[in-house]
Amino acid sequence: MGFSAINNNLVRNLSNIPGWTTRRKIIVIESDDWGSIRMPSRKVFNILESKGLNLTGGDSKRYNLYDTLASPNDLNDLFETLFSVTDKNKNPCVITPVCIVANPDFQKIKENDFKEYFYEPFTKTLDRYYQNTKLFDLWKKGIEGRIFVPQFHGREHLNVGEWMRALQLHDKEALLGFEHGFWGFNRKPLINSRISYQAAFDLYEPDDIVIQAKAIKEGLALFQELFGYVARYFVPPNGPFNNSLEEVAAECGISYMLAPKIQMEPRGYEKKRKIFHWLGQQNKHHQRYIARNCFFEPSQIGKDWTNSCLNEIGIAFRWHKPAVISSHRVNYIGTHDIKNRENGLRQLNLLLKSILKQWPDAEFLTSDQLGDLITNTNIIAEYP
Repeated sequence: MGFSAINNNLVRNLSNIPGWTTRRKIIVIESDDWGSIRMPSRKVFNILESKGLNLTGGDSKRYNLYDTLASPNDLNDLFETLFSVTDKNKNPCVITPVCIVANPDFQKIKENDFKEYFYEPFTKTLDRYYQNTKLFDLWKKGIEGRIFVPQFHGREHLNVGEWMRALQLHDKEALLGFEHGFWGFNRKPLINSRISYQAAFDLYEPDDIVIQAKAIKEGLALFQELFGYVARYFVPPNGPFNNSLEEVAAECGISYMLAPKIQMEPRGYEKKRKIFHWLGQQNKHHQRYIARNCFFEPSQIGKDWTNSCLNEIGIAFRWHKPAVISSHRVNYIGTHDIKNRENGLRQLNLLLKSILKQWPDAEFLTSDQLGDLITNTNIIAEYP
């Protein structure tokens, strides 16, 4: 084992020490981005790339090549994989799809000359992408079968304030993406801001906090309207999040928040505040923090994701922590390239069977079930 691998293992072990503990072998799989637009089609990808948009810089390459709204085939194949294994309690594998509930209404925004922002429920976007499929009924079957239980990712996977300013200033790249129903490229700086359009709650202009608070309130109300229950867990897209928004989320029913162990909270004008978090920590709104400690991204080439994730699960269990696995939607989408879905599900199937072979007493839980378990132990772990 090389120095880099040894150092990475050491960091993994140390980061798992603080926080809530359990002797149970708990597996939670969280999958971000469900419901959001990414790349509308491979044709759009080719057009935008030919016109010079940066679609493949960094980790954005796999998202722009493969990621889009899940098709009926994507969901059916994923559900089949989840149903193929059961834990010690005879429950099938369950994932927590962390969902976006709305996308921009491009037509209305354009009709209003970019002066005002409008959005549509993601179910309407589904109907436009996959006509006559009744795709949302398939989502409901996943919920009823307790294999696909959504929680909240945001109203949109979009920084509305940043994007609308760019459109109003006639930014050529923003307008080009807009004309093709897309915003997920690597943008050039506009004035002084370098915030990604994908990062819905990142903050350069401090006044955007008002826009973001509205997005949380409206998004959570729409979540309840669509799914028939109140979201209790919130994962801000791309990570950046001003913690003053936790109060808004708490008022709307959010009991649990995802937080990185070292959070760089955006304060506006590129100022940031470093905050340390740990599993089970409670904020002043009585919300508990959940932290991810395992990663499974088979659409990202160049790594043995199955064995890497198994190693991270082993480290989590060594320190009596649940294994909270991050695995984005892009890994299971075959609409643009069926080989991407086949590879992702093949590796997921191998991962799940390897988990149950190595830890026969493993249990599959949703993110909110983990939050409830942590809360019911009455651990006291507050931060100022």
